[in-house]
Amino acid sequence: MKLTSIKLCNFRSFYGTTPEIILAVGDILNTTIIHGNNGAGKTSLLNAFTWVLYEKFSAAFASTEQLVNKRSIAEAQTGQAVECWVEVGWEHEGKRYRVQRSCRGYKNPNDFTTGKTQLRMWVGGDDGKWYLPPQLPEDIINQILPASLHQYFFFDGERIEEIVRSDKKAEIAEATKIFLGVEVIDRSIRHLGEAKKSLETELKAIGDAETKQLLRQQEKIESESERITKRQTEIQQELEYQQTFKKETIHRLQELIAAKEVQERWQNLEAQKTANQEEYKKTKAALKKLISAQAYTVLLSETTGQFREIIDELKQRGELTSGISREFVTELLQSQRCICGADLNVGTHFHTNVTTWLNRASSSTVEEIAIRMSAQVDEIDKQAVGFWQAVDREQARINQLRQTISQVEGELDNLQERLRKDANEEISSLQKRLDEIETKIDELNREQGANQQQLVHLKGEIDAVGKQIAKQKLNEERQTLAQRRINATQDAIERLTEVKNRQEKQFRLQLEKRVQEIFTEISFAPYIPKISEKYELTLVEHTSGIEAPVAASTGENQILSLSFIASIIDKVREWSEKRKMMMLPDSSTFPIVMDSPFGSLDEISRRHIAGTIPKLANQLIVLVTKTQWRGEVATEMADRIGREYVLTYYSSKPDCEQDDIELEGERYPLVKQSPNEFEYTEIMEVELQV
Repeated sequence: MKLTSIKLCNFRSFYGTTPEIILAVGDILNTTIIHGNNGAGKTSLLNAFTWVLYEKFSAAFASTEQLVNKRSIAEAQTGQAVECWVEVGWEHEGKRYRVQRSCRGYKNPNDFTTGKTQLRMWVGGDDGKWYLPPQLPEDIINQILPASLHQYFFFDGERIEEIVRSDKKAEIAEATKIFLGVEVIDRSIRHLGEAKKSLETELKAIGDAETKQLLRQQEKIESESERITKRQTEIQQELEYQQTFKKETIHRLQELIAAKEVQERWQNLEAQKTANQEEYKKTKAALKKLISAQAYTVLLSETTGQFREIIDELKQRGELTSGISREFVTELLQSQRCICGADLNVGTHFHTNVTTWLNRASSSTVEEIAIRMSAQVDEIDKQAVGFWQAVDREQARINQLRQTISQVEGELDNLQERLRKDANEEISSLQKRLDEIETKIDELNREQGANQQQLVHLKGEIDAVGKQIAKQKLNEERQTLAQRRINATQDAIERLTEVKNRQEKQFRLQLEKRVQEIFTEISFAPYIPKISEKYELTLVEHTSGIEAPVAASTGENQILSLSFIASIIDKVREWSEKRKMMMLPDSSTFPIVMDSPFGSLDEISRRHIAGTIPKLANQLIVLVTKTQWRGEVATEMADRIGREYVLTYYSSKPDCEQDDIELEGERYPLVKQSPNEFEYTEIMEVELQV
C-alpha cells in the first residue's frame, strides 16, 4: 500500500476544499514532511487518514463528533446542508484506488446535526478510467491493511507509549494472528469442533444406551468447560481494566500529594514491591526447575551404596584388582615370551608361574567399566549433596523475598492508612477508591485461579469419558464409522491447536528479538525489552546481576513503543514476502503516518530515531512542529524528503503572535492573523531544491 494523495473538504480546521497533498512514494525519497504549529491541524490530518479508511480516531483527537469545519457551519443558512469529506488515494499490487468518506450536517436554529458517514471507492482501470469495485470498500481496505493493525501505521507520537499499556496486550495478541495466518487455523479448529459435535449427535442417535449416556455426560462437561472458559476471558478483560484504573488512580494520588518525599517514598515502595514479586516468581521457578532436573539424585543413595558394596566384594575376592589384566597375561602366553625375556614354553617353570596369573587377574574391560561407573556414582553422590545445598539456598532466597515483600507491603499499608485519613477529601476519596480496586483485583485473581483448577479437572473428566466412549463395543458398522470420525476429528483439533501454539510462541520470540535489536540501536540505556506470553511489553536490566524490571520514563516508553512498531512492520513485511513466495501478489509495501514522533525525547534519541524512522517503512509521512524539526532531525532526514508542506494557521485572536519557518532558503508562515473572525488552516507546498 503506497499512499499517493489526500484531499480534505471542511474537515475540522480545514475550510473549504484543500489543494491535493501529493505524497512522496520514491524508493529513496520516500518521506513527506508536514510542518505545523500546535493546533494547526496536524492531529486532524493524521485522523483524516484513519477516519476515511477505518472511521477510527487517535486518543488525542478530541470532540470526534465535531468533524465539520466551524466556519463552514457559521456561513451556512438555517436548514442548509454542509458537506465534510476526506479523499485518499493509494496504489496497491499494481492497482490504483481512491476512497472518500463523507458526512453531511444540517444547520438548525439551535444546533448542528450530522448524519451517518458514507464511504465510496473507485478503482483505476487499465484504460485510465475509474470504476466502482466489485466488493465492499471496507472489505478491500481490510484485505490490504486490516483495521486491527492500523494503530501501528497511523499513530500519535506524543502518545505512542500507550501502545505498551497493559490493556493493549489483547489487541496486540489478536493482531499477531493476522501475521501468522493463525486466524485460518482458528477457523479450522472451530469448524472441526462443530463437526465433532455433529458426529457425536449422530452417534447418540444410533449408539446403545450406555454410549448415549456417556455422550450426554461428555456434552454436559464440555458445556460447563466452555462456560468457565468464557468467564475466564471476561475476568482477564476486567483485570486489565482494573489494572489500568489502578495505575491512573495511583498517578492521580501521587499528583495530589503535596510532600515530595511522600511521593518518592510511595513510588520507591511500589517499584520495590514489583521487583521483589518478580524475583520471587523467578526464584520459585528456579527451585521447580532444580527439583525437576536433580531431585532424582537424592533417591539413588541406597542404590549407590549397594554398588559400592558389590565393588568392594569383588575386590576382596580378587575378581576385581588393579594392575595386571587377564588380556595382558593371555597375550604373553600366546607370544611365549615374558617381559623379562624368559621363554614361556608349555611345561616350563616360567610358563606355569605366568599361567597362575590368569586366575588372579581381572578383565581390563570389566575393570574399566567398574572404574567408570564408580566415577559416575561418585558424581551422583556429589550432585545429591549439591542439590540439597542449592535447595537450601533457593529456599532461603524465597523466605528472604517473602519477608522483604511483607515489609514493603507493611510500609505501603501504613502510607495508605495515612492517606485514608488525609484532610484533603480528594486524596482520602482516591485512596478509598484504590482500596476498592485492590479488593476487586484480589477477588478476580482468586476466581481466575479457582476456574483454572476447575478447567484442568473438567479436561481430565472429558478425556476419561472420551476413552470410555472409545472402548464401547460398537456393534453396528455405522457406530464404528461415526466413532472413527469423532476420534479423527479430535486428533485433528489437538494437532492444529499444537501447531497454533507453536507458531504463536515462535512469533512472539522472534518479535521480542527484533524489538531488542531496534531498541538497542536507538536507545543508549542498557535496558532489554521483554514480551511476556500475554504480550506485556516491559523493560528489564541486569546491572545487579539479576533481571529486574525498569520503571521506564516517558521517553524510554516512546522508544520502546517505536521499537515495537518497527518490529511489527518487519513481521508484516516477512508475512507479505511469504505470500509472494506462495505465488500470491506482493503486498510488502506499507506506509507510516506519524504525528509528533519525537515527543519528549533527548537529543541523542531524536537523532537516532530520525535516522531510523525512514528505514521502518517503504513510505513515511511525518507531521512535526518547528521545535521538533530541529537541527539533528532535519539533518538526519534531509536526504529522504520527497515532498514537504506547511500548515498555515489563521488565528482569529486580535493580537495573535505570528510565526514562520525557514525551509529551502525561503520563509513560510506558520501562524497568521485571520482576515475575518474565523480560525482555519491552509496547506502550502514547499518548493524543494533539486
